[in-house]
Amino acid sequence: MNFDLTEDQLAFREAAKAFAEKAMAPHAAKWDAEHVFPVEVIREAGEMGFCGIYTPEAQGGMGLSRLDTSVIVEELAAACPSTAAYITIHNMATWMVAQFGNADIQGQIAPRMASGEWLGSYCLTEPGAGSDAGNLRTKATRDGDSYVISGSKVFISGAGATQMLVVMARTGAPDSGPKGISAFVVPADSDGIHYGKAEEKMGWNSQPTRQITFENVRVPANNRLGEEGQGFMIAMKGLDGGRLNIATCSIGGAQAALLRARNYMHEREQFGQALAGFQALQFKLADMATNLVASRQMVRLAAYRLDEGDNEAPLHCAMAKRFATDACFDVCNEALQLHGGYGYIREYPLERYVRDLRVHQILEGTNEIMRLIVARRLLEPGVAEAIQ
Repeated sequence: MNFDLTEDQLAFREAAKAFAEKAMAPHAAKWDAEHVFPVEVIREAGEMGFCGIYTPEAQGGMGLSRLDTSVIVEELAAACPSTAAYITIHNMATWMVAQFGNADIQGQIAPRMASGEWLGSYCLTEPGAGSDAGNLRTKATRDGDSYVISGSKVFISGAGATQMLVVMARTGAPDSGPKGISAFVVPADSDGIHYGKAEEKMGWNSQPTRQITFENVRVPANNRLGEEGQGFMIAMKGLDGGRLNIATCSIGGAQAALLRARNYMHEREQFGQALAGFQALQFKLADMATNLVASRQMVRLAAYRLDEGDNEAPLHCAMAKRFATDACFDVCNEALQLHGGYGYIREYPLERYVRDLRVHQILEGTNEIMRLIVARRLLEPGVAEAIQ
């Protein structure tokens, strides 16, 4: 069992780090304070290949593994967790379009998303169906060679500033559950689409979050992803990788916070000695590093399982997302505490990391839902043994 990164992965990491330090880190505080969605920088990331990291090369992506992806995303998130998180959401939407679209979609839409020319939003959550995604009410009714979509989605990242929407809608009866859901790629400027106000959020201020209302939006039947009734399956396959992406964003933020805390402990003196000389603070730093490394190893294991098509990959993804987003939020919070009052002011980035990482415990499936997924699977015969 080899835990070392390959030469290619080390090269990916250095390229991502160089891009993040030059194009993202110097502007992250301004993006947060002024609620700037840095579209041009995201498109520059697309030129680096970072808008289609695991999209197949045939559809314009880099065709990398989920493990490779985690190495890249961690470096982007160390500079700006909020912007990196949007880039991962775009990657998830792009992969779904490339993986499940027909030949026309794969040839015309997927490459423009993979390059960053067109940005995407993922539309699953509804006002009355958050964690209970299988109970969504947005409907898509077949009408000849088209579908007519009506309903609402909430908490949609990038909404109002993106060009393509990946939308989950019910094509079956109202009581058809997950089996009655289908997936569609919808141009974001289609007639009948209305965008709500940009939400005022605790964090993630470098990406807009809005409600989207679909009022008899007509979409060609060819824009369906997969077959009718496969939408929930497509959404969940996307979310397996999405959960690892968000967990990795937490790791990147926590790594940056840990390094700042370590440096501050050497620089700051209290009671005649550097903070690094106090054993209680040494222990705190040790726990932070331990939880960070454990998070990274869980995410990389889950990414490897997902790459290998392991039957228990969704279980590993849920466990990794739950653990890493909780543990890494705590790392950032402790780093803020080590900075004392300075950690609470915006001259230092610690309070931004805390605000940005807090939502990772909620989205891509709340951590309570992650526990439910894990528990239900573990109660099945042989599963606890299979992950040993």
